[in-house]
Amino acid sequence: MASSTCNKSFSSNYMLLKPEEASSWEVTKLLFSSNIGKRKFVDCPEGTRESFAFRWIIFVSIIAQKVLQAFAKPLAFLGAVTEFCLNLVSLNGGFFSLLLNIITVNVAYPDSTSANFSSMIGLVDTRTELDSSITTDDIRYYPALSIMASKLSYENNKHIQKVVNDHWKMELLGAFDFWNDYQEKATTQAFIMDDKKDTIVVAFRGTEPFDADAWSTDLDMSWYKLPGMGKMHGGFMKALGLQKSVGWPPEQAHEKTETAYYVIRRILKEHLIKNKNGKFIVTGHSLGGALAVLFPAILGLHEETFLLERLVGVYTFGQPRVGDRKFANYMQKLMEYHDFNIIRFVYSYDVVPRIPYDDSDLMFTHFGICVFYNSFYQGRVVPEEPNKNYFSLIWLIPKTINAWWELFRSFFIKYRRGKEYEEGLVLKFMRVVGILVAGVPAHCPQDYVNATRLGPLHVFSSIKSSSKMQ
Repeated sequence: MASSTCNKSFSSNYMLLKPEEASSWEVTKLLFSSNIGKRKFVDCPEGTRESFAFRWIIFVSIIAQKVLQAFAKPLAFLGAVTEFCLNLVSLNGGFFSLLLNIITVNVAYPDSTSANFSSMIGLVDTRTELDSSITTDDIRYYPALSIMASKLSYENNKHIQKVVNDHWKMELLGAFDFWNDYQEKATTQAFIMDDKKDTIVVAFRGTEPFDADAWSTDLDMSWYKLPGMGKMHGGFMKALGLQKSVGWPPEQAHEKTETAYYVIRRILKEHLIKNKNGKFIVTGHSLGGALAVLFPAILGLHEETFLLERLVGVYTFGQPRVGDRKFANYMQKLMEYHDFNIIRFVYSYDVVPRIPYDDSDLMFTHFGICVFYNSFYQGRVVPEEPNKNYFSLIWLIPKTINAWWELFRSFFIKYRRGKEYEEGLVLKFMRVVGILVAGVPAHCPQDYVNATRLGPLHVFSSIKSSSKMQ
């Protein structure tokens, strides 16, 4: 539908999905007419026509978002109950200790805002300590620190502060819940820390298992085409701080609630101006990886040379695709000009790096250096991860066999690799789910932490070589 209360003049082209305005009948009619501009829940230039394959993608996206929003409160309640129960067991020293504490009326109850409370991600992988064998001059330092920061970003602010300041002996500069101008609530989380060795780390939180808003952001196939940059995923841009009706102005209006991009940019400038040797890296897992990749893109749009010259690299884990081929070319030139890297880590059959589709209809594609690890944690630098589109039927049997292997591995990995690699009951349950839906447990940060610690060192040398070639 061409008319809309939101001004899109900042973009040269666009397609915005509005699932809240889509009835079941209207969504169904989408499949039978190529003129998507007639649909009130699709905001695009008048007369826009698309192929059936692309309309099918829109159809699935709208239905999925409507289902998520319909079950948003029950899903959040289920998540809260699940996390409360698992933290209750953990806080009381295990199931049998909890029973004893109930009998003796000495139960310790979890507080979701306390430093001892863990998110679902933290319960799947309980490790908080950095690998002491990886020092700052180790070629693995930035990737290893990045995945631990990405994992930590899922926790509450007090938990993050305790781990960063007390366990890692670094300095937390801030942990934030950022405003999303389109969802009209704070749905983007990130924290910033100083490793006290001249590097600032920006870590974006990814998709939480029970967060309907975050899943909706992932599944929103809206896009904007910015002049000179190409098409970018609308949901991810909104989460980073896209301003309704004005796009990406160089400065945010004072009366507006501050969004992620503008706050993080300001804090980085404040600290890096004070330290001439200072530099920074950006990281994130899942949705957080998408935001990490888009952050330098908008710095480039605003010609923030000072910050781009201080950027060492972007390290993402299980990151989805964020833009089309023209955007990939824009980012490649930006990396070359300012001499920084974007390094994507992909573990095994992780579903998320394989969406949205990289095909002639959607045309989303990855860029940067791809480091692929198989389920034996053997890594290599590749142009693209195997099975680049998740729903390819030819890969169904290998994915299922691999899921059975990962479940089997979960029972003995601690004996072969050490107790720190032990997998608990929650992750074992996820491995069982992986047999039914291959690639879901592979998205958990656990395997990415393992990969950076157990993977061969020559992979990181290959990263440097690939960077020089690019």
